[in-house]
Amino acid sequence: MSKKWLYPTLGAAAVAIIAGLLWSTLRPVGLGEGFASGNGRIEATDIDVASKLPGRIANIEVKEGQFVQQGQIVARMDTQVLQAQLAQAQAQMRQAQNSQLTASAQVRLRESEKTTAEAIVRQRQSEESAAQKHYARSATLVKRNAMAQQQLDDDLARLQSAQAALAAAQSQVISAEAGIAAAQSQVIEAQSAVEATQASVERLQIDIEDSQLKAPRGGRVQYRVAEPGEVIGAGGKVLNLVDLSDVYM
Repeated sequence: MSKKWLYPTLGAAAVAIIAGLLWSTLRPVGLGEGFASGNGRIEATDIDVASKLPGRIANIEVKEGQFVQQGQIVARMDTQVLQAQLAQAQAQMRQAQNSQLTASAQVRLRESEKTTAEAIVRQRQSEESAAQKHYARSATLVKRNAMAQQQLDDDLARLQSAQAALAAAQSQVISAEAGIAAAQSQVIEAQSAVEATQASVERLQIDIEDSQLKAPRGGRVQYRVAEPGEVIGAGGKVLNLVDLSDVYM
């Protein structure tokens, strides 16, 4: 090799050696501030989003790879049947409530009838007492030959009539009491119907609310298990999420 090429080559080699020594001495140690390193494996929690009830998937609100928040609606089930059942249960509840009001009104009516019957009983008791006293006086006078027997017979007839009227009035009180008991039984029956239909309404409302499938935890959508329009059974999976909040190494 000629001296013409030797000197530039040696110069370039010297520069490379010096640069290498400087980099080895001055290069940063580690990953720098804000970075960390380690050995191990990354694990995350898989979460299945499933339907509590059987039915048709109406819509899926998220895409694969999308991040979702806890409580976010990720899919919706078709609730047309549930909505119709809810409307029917609400109508039945209103009917039961009206029956309860009617039965309560019947109780008040029977109680009023009983009050009237009891007033009539008191009136008939006064009449019977007066007739009894009048008959007793007449009997005394007849014994003394101070009154005709016919008058005593007439007084006895009036006494017996007063006693019959009293018995009839007392019978009306008993009838009113029976009517009250029957009306109260209808109130209890109507109240039970109200409670039963109210429970049905609340159950259907919960089922409709549960038909909006929500993310139980925040995470990323890994993949769809089913698609809109598909019919799935109770517990059928719709989405799979991966929860990255508990990632550890």
